[in-house]
Amino acid sequence: MCMCTLQLTWTAKSLVSTYNELVFGTDRFVSYLPLSHIAGQLADIYLAISVGATCVFADPDALKGSLVVTLKEAQPTLFFGVPRVYEKMMDKMQEVGASLTGMKRKLSVWAKKKGLQGNQNIQKNQSVPWGWSAANMLVLKRVREALGFQQCKVFAVGAAPIKMETMEYFLSVNIPIMNVYGMSESSGPHTLCRMSPNRWNSASAGKDMDGVRSKILDPDADGEGEICFYGRHVFMGYLNNEEKTMESIDDEGWLHSGDIGRIDENGFLHITGRIKEIIITSGGENIPPVLLESNILREIPFLSNVMVVGDKRKYLTCLMTLKCEMDQTTGEPQDTLSPLAKTAIEQLGSRCTTVSEIIDSKDCAVFSAISEGLERANKCAISNAQKVVV
Repeated sequence: MCMCTLQLTWTAKSLVSTYNELVFGTDRFVSYLPLSHIAGQLADIYLAISVGATCVFADPDALKGSLVVTLKEAQPTLFFGVPRVYEKMMDKMQEVGASLTGMKRKLSVWAKKKGLQGNQNIQKNQSVPWGWSAANMLVLKRVREALGFQQCKVFAVGAAPIKMETMEYFLSVNIPIMNVYGMSESSGPHTLCRMSPNRWNSASAGKDMDGVRSKILDPDADGEGEICFYGRHVFMGYLNNEEKTMESIDDEGWLHSGDIGRIDENGFLHITGRIKEIIITSGGENIPPVLLESNILREIPFLSNVMVVGDKRKYLTCLMTLKCEMDQTTGEPQDTLSPLAKTAIEQLGSRCTTVSEIIDSKDCAVFSAISEGLERANKCAISNAQKVVV
């Protein structure tokens, strides 16, 4: 891939212009992502230089648990994370929340409700609900402090789609995560959300950052088509691969992302799938699986991953995995259910504590909960062809 320092410098300057919360010489970043990846390289080197930021390097085992220790010490003013980082934080916070009892539990539930409602109102440019300040002072402020985020002005996420469940959880603790969307071929970011009126919609990929343009190629009746990028952040091409370069960049200089999406009436970009991921059933229906998978995960909280299957078949089915413990050294999934999954399954009346126990016993409570969750997810489908068979 051919990328020059000028493109990366230009992209960093565009980010500074778009994120006007950043102030030269005052910001702090934490570096924990590989610098061989465009996200880490752009944020920790080019963006840090552009705003004169202090960059604190985390320990090598940051993603295995020590990142929070570094965050508490560094107190970053901007934090960029991939979805898995936020998911791990959420799991730990939910474990703490589940251990609360009595008045502390009631106060936590009340504060999170105010946090979610308040941030949803802010996105709509509406006033925050009564009790917003009290909820922040009594509970939500302490959550930020426990994570080392008491001075953080920008929380960003990118590199992969983040689940709405994760997004809404952090909204409830007053940590609004801003989506950043782009590609390595666009020097990283292209669209983003930021905390200002008409620039933030947590269900979207945001709006164009300063100096770039987006278009939807050959939109269908719903306004959906391939997302294309234009700007000085677009790469020059693939090294020694002219054929692939010409497939990615057209004659007018537009970079074809391979993603499918639409731009709504307020200018927010919504990603609905990838061209290569489109499922074509035997009946000729074109189905983007991403939204359906997200709906299933939202309705069945003890699942970790869902993959919809149905290419060249009469109907859709799906593969599911349960939330379980991970080996801290290898990252391999274990048989033991995660604490959150155990709690959710106990509430169903099941005594299973491992994945194998659920499968071997074909636990009725768990299987019924999965079936009911699929039924609820199917109600969000826009056609019968986009429903998973239960």
